[in-house]
Amino acid sequence: MNEPSIFTRIINGQVPCHKVYEDEHTLAFLDINPVAEAHTLVVPKNQVEFVWDLEPADYQALMDSVQKVAQRLRAVIGKPYVGELVVGTDVPHAHVHLVPFAEPAEMKRTLDGSGAPADQEALAALAERLRFE
Repeated sequence: MNEPSIFTRIINGQVPCHKVYEDEHTLAFLDINPVAEAHTLVVPKNQVEFVWDLEPADYQALMDSVQKVAQRLRAVIGKPYVGELVVGTDVPHAHVHLVPFAEPAEMKRTLDGSGAPADQEALAALAERLRFE
């Protein structure tokens, strides 16, 4: 994988995002085609195509951030559940989708990929609510 992925370009500040969390190893930002309010992507800063191919320490750092961000989503958005999806077909950079939901039907909609482009101002306001201080 020679070309920087869109996620690497986001991490490097070349493409804007609505960041909600960042640490030394990971970045979490709102999906621009959300299937639900606060649909968030958590990515390792090290570009590896598949989650399962991450080095153990990078995998653990990713999952630690996934847990932290999911807890934040649940607290701020007020939905009792946060679905976690590892799909890996849309961007050649390991990532985890986090999708808050209240009813199983909401999560089923996530799987059909029916997300539409979000309003950038709404995403910016939501990212501000979710951002870790």
